[in-house]
Amino acid sequence: MCLKHYFSRASRVVYGSRGSCSVIKISVGTVPSAVTEACLSEEDHLLLIDHWKKELLLKKRFYQWKIMAEGLSYINSFNNPSELPAEVRISQSKSTEVLNAKRITGIELKFKGLLGSTEKWESIEDMKRIFWYKKTILSEYVTEHWMEDDFYGSQFLNGINPNVIKRCLELPPNFPVTEEMVKLFLEEGSSLQMEMGKGNIFLCDQKKMDGIPGRVYDGEPLHVTAGLCLLYLTPENKLKPIPIQLHQQPSEQNPIFLPSDLETDWLLAKMSHVLYDRMTELMKRALSEMTYSSLCLPENITERGLESIPNFYYRDYGLKLWNIINSFVKAIVEHYYPSDGEVQKDTELQEWISEIFICGFLGNKASGFNTVEEGIKFITMVIFTATAQHAAVNNGQFDYYSWVPNCPLLLRKPPPTTKGQSSMKTILETLPNVGETVSFAAMVWLLSNEYTDVVPLGTYPEERFDEPAPKQMIKEFQAELSYLSEAITARNSQLEVPYTYLNPSQIENSITI
Repeated sequence: MCLKHYFSRASRVVYGSRGSCSVIKISVGTVPSAVTEACLSEEDHLLLIDHWKKELLLKKRFYQWKIMAEGLSYINSFNNPSELPAEVRISQSKSTEVLNAKRITGIELKFKGLLGSTEKWESIEDMKRIFWYKKTILSEYVTEHWMEDDFYGSQFLNGINPNVIKRCLELPPNFPVTEEMVKLFLEEGSSLQMEMGKGNIFLCDQKKMDGIPGRVYDGEPLHVTAGLCLLYLTPENKLKPIPIQLHQQPSEQNPIFLPSDLETDWLLAKMSHVLYDRMTELMKRALSEMTYSSLCLPENITERGLESIPNFYYRDYGLKLWNIINSFVKAIVEHYYPSDGEVQKDTELQEWISEIFICGFLGNKASGFNTVEEGIKFITMVIFTATAQHAAVNNGQFDYYSWVPNCPLLLRKPPPTTKGQSSMKTILETLPNVGETVSFAAMVWLLSNEYTDVVPLGTYPEERFDEPAPKQMIKEFQAELSYLSEAITARNSQLEVPYTYLNPSQIENSITI
């Protein structure tokens, strides 16, 4: 490859000396991803460094940050996506496909008289007519099984948000569940204390939602819950919800709902417990509580006590992916950074990580890394988050959320405060109206649909490496991903509800929405 052409795409230069010539190392990409070496005269050396410094200054002036909202990570300063350079913006083909999909979906919903309708649903069955053809095997399964407790519980493991439960060894003081309440739902002869001791009880606590006011929608305040739910791993290895409390502080107006309650009471409790609203405030709280270990899957799983819970495919496939990515990153980084000193004296690398912590974490966390090992871990986390983790929380949105009763976008009526007074009519009045439901279903279709310009994980359409060693590392990385894809496909063929979101063949090389 021509050095001039290589340099025109380079992001950083590291230079030193070897023997009688100057050595120039040129890295391409946001993180060190390709390096070449050339022996140059002193004059060429200085000219190249000067050229690079000027280009770096230009890039820093071009890529600027701005505040989205107080307490949130910064965003890029471009007011219009079209201002972004082609290599970092959504492709024209994808933009066109998204617009076409949006237009065709809108036409279908308008033709059916659903889009914009303020009517309430007359029956749950009527919701099945939202789309003629936009269906998946799993979205159909959700439609038929959303009321079942074991399916509800399974979504805390393999649904769109697999990071909210943890093993419960003792009850929170604000969740006064008694043995009498739950003994009917436990193995005969057992007790809540015994099951907690065995590690069979799990907790979903939405306390970060507490105190967030519901936004005003159509002149009416929407309703937010900050609930608690205990889940029980049965002897059949099914995870089922047992008690649900919809607000943090117990009171007579905040009863603990149970599977033995009136069916519609229990349904309302489950629907209210998965409700999310006021995303900006929620993101602020989530960012303030975020830890580095929570972003590193092996530590995340251990801290939540989920190492051994069965049928947790997000964990199983995710850990395999983490290890594959980590091995690839380790090989590449150690190839270019043979010692900790190389990491410490790389000023551009240190500026990169510092900028991430200042603009991404608002300076709340310690920044920088000083060793090769720390760099490998951090880069693994970045790649895993932008590929596998994004696929896990994005790609199944239509599967699980297009059937709105399974995860309502909003609730039209307050969560229940008493037992025994609800009916299916109450549920229909609580759910979003027709227009809101179809808009939400259409949105998740656009977000999780696959478009033609997909670049799978481990694929590099532009050849940015010309050295034999890193090219071989990429081949080995791709081979490991292929083996895992085959294993996941084989395992999924035996599952009633397959878990496809972490199949490497269905994970994009970066976030593209």
